[in-house]
Amino acid sequence: MKRIGILSDTHSCWDERYRKHFAGCDEIWHAGDLGDITILERLEEIAPVRAVRGNIDHGDVARRCPEVQEFEVEGVKVWMTHIGGYPDRYSPGVKKLLAEKRIRLMISGHSHILKVIPDHELHLLHVNPGAAGHHGWQKVRTLVRLVIDEGDISDLEVIELSPNSQITYI
Repeated sequence: MKRIGILSDTHSCWDERYRKHFAGCDEIWHAGDLGDITILERLEEIAPVRAVRGNIDHGDVARRCPEVQEFEVEGVKVWMTHIGGYPDRYSPGVKKLLAEKRIRLMISGHSHILKVIPDHELHLLHVNPGAAGHHGWQKVRTLVRLVIDEGDISDLEVIELSPNSQITYI
């Protein structure tokens, strides 16, 4: 069993509540637009991190984070990228790739919109955790936690971050 914390679009914004909400997670996944490498380093203090670079990521972030990560956790094939679309509106070529690789969990960011959508045709779950940072037009900042256990994805939780917080811009 693995407890996973998922976030995206921090845009160089560190919120100490990331530490609180991801305590006890076995891994943290960041779906791009970290902004500053320090975000990755701070998340690594909590748990091992898998991260992809987003369209604003350059320098150290771009050197450390690939554009796409494909991996397996507890028997679930995962595909993570920053810009990938979502069921019925995948980016060009993504649907075919997901089908060929038999992906069960797709993680993406970019839109700043929280989305948890099952794709019944491809037999996968799409998760966009929304935006964890302040940059952008989203009114609510969000994180996601879930559990992967022997091929099952369960206990998905959406965490809303209220505006009153101790934010650090790096």
